[in-house]
Amino acid sequence: MASSPTDRTDRMDPGEHLRRRWHDAVLALRNADAATEPGTAIALPPDPAPYADNLLARWAEPQRRYHTTEHLAAVLDRIDELAGHAAEPDVVRLAAWFHDAVYRPDRSENEERSAALAERALPELGIDAEHTAEVARLVRLTVTHDPAEGDSNGEVLCDADLAVLAGSPEQYAAYAAAVREEFGFVPDEAFRAGRADVLRQLLALPRLFRTPEGHDRWERLARRNLTTELDLLTA
Repeated sequence: MASSPTDRTDRMDPGEHLRRRWHDAVLALRNADAATEPGTAIALPPDPAPYADNLLARWAEPQRRYHTTEHLAAVLDRIDELAGHAAEPDVVRLAAWFHDAVYRPDRSENEERSAALAERALPELGIDAEHTAEVARLVRLTVTHDPAEGDSNGEVLCDADLAVLAGSPEQYAAYAAAVREEFGFVPDEAFRAGRADVLRQLLALPRLFRTPEGHDRWERLARRNLTTELDLLTA
């Protein structure tokens, strides 16, 4: 019996599966852009594959313990689950690829540098100025995870990025430990104080998750996990 497309996808290694997802999102936006300007002659844009390789190499850098290709894949999975809420799901998917593409735990401008990378790479790939600007805006939004009301693209990206907070106690503990490893150069007392500030800022948000599905699925669990970690840090 011939294998189904789903069977073949299941057998892909994680890197190959991520490359396929990148390719599909880039081509979807190229096709959308072409549909808005029928009959316009443009140069054939480059193959998306080398750009995927570059991004995956960035996500696999040795200083990363949490912000890894596994995190990228998890965010893309959550975006797929919430895609019906987004105005432009493929724009959100590309924003996920770039949102931590530049990541140094000892620097504060990671999101800005990641957005700038998107602003350079996407026009080379044949993505129009409007979609490029939206990807960059979404990347910058992950500084605060606080999208404006009605910003459906931002709501989906931020919910997908924060969904890790709603894991089981074991999953959340593994996430928190990976974050601590990324900041291994920070002394314990300073890390506890800084991390506690981050947790308080998150808990102060009226809603951690802005999409209806994300709020229903993850809000209660995430707040429980954040509160537990904060209690442990400040005990």
